[in-house]
Amino acid sequence: MNSYIVVVPTYNNFKTIQNVVNDILSYDYKIIVVDDGSSTSLKTLLATNENLTVVKHESNLGKGIAITTGAKCAKQMGYTHIVTLDGDGQHLASEIHKLIAVSKADEIIIGARNLNLTNVPNGSKFGRWFSNFWACWDTGFEITDSLSGFRIYPVSILDLPIKTKRFDWEMEVIVRHAWNKGIIKEAIIECYYPKPEDRVSHFRKFKDTMAIVWVHVQMLPFKGIISFYNRHKRK
Repeated sequence: MNSYIVVVPTYNNFKTIQNVVNDILSYDYKIIVVDDGSSTSLKTLLATNENLTVVKHESNLGKGIAITTGAKCAKQMGYTHIVTLDGDGQHLASEIHKLIAVSKADEIIIGARNLNLTNVPNGSKFGRWFSNFWACWDTGFEITDSLSGFRIYPVSILDLPIKTKRFDWEMEVIVRHAWNKGIIKEAIIECYYPKPEDRVSHFRKFKDTMAIVWVHVQMLPFKGIISFYNRHKRK
C-alpha cells in the first residue's frame, strides 16, 4: 500500500513558509521541510509540531538536491511516496488529494496548474509551452505542465542516475523515470499566483531555462538508443 508524506524544499521563503506548513498540517499530512541553506535556520522560525520534520542544508545546494534529501528522509521513515510543494505559497494543500487519487505504484504524478488566472506572468505561460514540447518528446507521455513543482514521486527515484541539482533536476527526473519504464500522469489543480510585487521566486529566467534546455540537448542522443532497447526487451 502506498504511503505519502509532504516534502517542501525551501530557500529564504521567510514570509510564506509558516503559512505553507500550517496549510499542509490543517489537512493532517505529515511534512518534511528541507531548508536549503536559508540565511536564517527555519528550525528556529517554524513552530514545533509533532507532524513536522525540518532538515537543513548548511549551504544552498539546489532544489533538486533538496527534494532528494526529502525523499531519502521519507524512505528512512518508511514512506513509499513524497508529495512536493513549493515554499512560496503558490501550491494549495487542499489539492493534494487530487494527485493521490490517481497515484499508483511507481508513478510520477504532476499537478498541472490552471494558468488561466489573473497575475500569471506571460513568461510563465510561454516557458511552460516550450518546456512541455521537449518533455513530451523525451518521455513519450502527454505532459501539459512540465514546470510544475507540485508532484508525487515514488522514493524509487533515488535509484535513477540523475546528474542535475537545481530546477533542471525536475526535468531530468521525469525523463529518467520514463526511460526506466516508469509511468507519468497529471492531475489538474488550482494554484495561487500572488501579485508581482509580492512574488518571491529563485528561478533565474535565463540561466535556469537554459539549464533545462541543456538537459534535453544532452539526453537527446540517447533517446533513440533507449527506445530501441526497450522495444527489443519487450519482444
